[in-house]
Amino acid sequence: MNSYKNPLEERYSSEEMLFNFSHNNKFRTWRQLWIALAEIEKDLGLEITEEQIAELKANAENIDYDKAAEYEKKFRHDVMAHVHTYGDVAPSAKGIIHLGATSAFVGDNTDLIQIRDGLLILKKKLVNVMKNLADFSIQYKDLPTLGFTHFQPAQLTTVGKRATLWLQSLVLDIEELDFFLETLRFRGVKGTTGTAASFLELFNGDYSKVKHLDKELSKRFGFEKVFGVSGQTYDRKIDAKVVALLGNIAQSAHKFSNDLRLLQNLKEVEEPFEKNQIGSSAMAYKRNPMRSERIGALAKFVMSLTTSSAMVASTQWFERTLDDSANKRLTIPQAFLAVDAILLIWNNIMNGIVVYPNRINKHIEEELPFMATEYIIMEEVKAGGDRQEIHEVIRVHSMEASKKVKEEGKDNDLIERILNDHSLKLDKSKLKEVLDPKNFIGFAPIQTEEFIANEIQPILDANKELIGLESDLKV
Repeated sequence: MNSYKNPLEERYSSEEMLFNFSHNNKFRTWRQLWIALAEIEKDLGLEITEEQIAELKANAENIDYDKAAEYEKKFRHDVMAHVHTYGDVAPSAKGIIHLGATSAFVGDNTDLIQIRDGLLILKKKLVNVMKNLADFSIQYKDLPTLGFTHFQPAQLTTVGKRATLWLQSLVLDIEELDFFLETLRFRGVKGTTGTAASFLELFNGDYSKVKHLDKELSKRFGFEKVFGVSGQTYDRKIDAKVVALLGNIAQSAHKFSNDLRLLQNLKEVEEPFEKNQIGSSAMAYKRNPMRSERIGALAKFVMSLTTSSAMVASTQWFERTLDDSANKRLTIPQAFLAVDAILLIWNNIMNGIVVYPNRINKHIEEELPFMATEYIIMEEVKAGGDRQEIHEVIRVHSMEASKKVKEEGKDNDLIERILNDHSLKLDKSKLKEVLDPKNFIGFAPIQTEEFIANEIQPILDANKELIGLESDLKV
């Protein structure tokens, strides 16, 4: 308890994402890269024996982290510390570990593997959020609700149609995520400045062998594409792009969380609130939207990291500088861990979200009379009235009704005023019929159905193996 613990690890992120960026996963991947490098170099004619490779494989997970820490303190170089640590347990292969490679061979390639695998972990959670939102949209596609512009009452929409707006943002995000994965390249083997000069020596100037090594190694780690050129490192715009992508997901989540918090204040829609949950240590009645607020807090953090990654990409000198390293160690894992937590929370909310139709309808009843005034004016004109005179009559009644609501705290009596105004000629019985909220929601239900069918269902069908997710929270 006397040292700092990252709350992303302790409180928020999933075990699978924590493992993806763990020391064990990182340094085991380094060793798998060294094994693959040695195997392919052997196949290409270098003097590497089966016994050496067998010893490397036998000790691939035999990592003495204390010894590695001692070496790093001595060398001030993490890669060479692990080269020596590996060599200590695989002495016959000590001389061929990391042969021809530079630090970025293990560092950068592992980063790219973690980025790819991290995005796949997030994609599963993202698809499940989309499935939950799609089900919610269809369930409530016909339920009228007040629309808001400037957080002031506007034309009606439906609860389900509003949810499609959250989904639309996620469509853009998953399209970007898929494109990123499809185009992600491996660094491969490039040498100290990207010229592969060390491999020129190893393969006696045979460039075809260098190309084979580069391509074969990339395939072994699941990458069909490899950077054709690089400096010592892969282009740091990759990091900036992936953090921007994560920032975009955070934006979508923050928009959802803000809307839900406002709806919870209106008592129309509410995030889950467990039986023993406490909203306030002082105010026993409080039902605070802590899940939505947590999404907002984490989303702000992720969005702030996009600037950091952009600055790193823009300030790398020539073939490389090391002022990216400490920043990457902080930014990349934490951005992934935070978005992982955000999507877990979002799924958790959607699995227990509560809608209050009666409360929603009460708010509609308070505002619908004002929205019906345009219909009333049109009906009066069709009955032979003067548009400007009718507009003035309706305006006066509207102002009086609004005054009664705001200053006296009473119900909206606009319709009653209009019904009692004998100067108006419209069919009073027809007016009552037209005040059904469903007459004011436009094409919201069919828009919702079409959007889910045309935009969302194809995504869900293409990723059906990802659907199904436990979304319990640590706290």
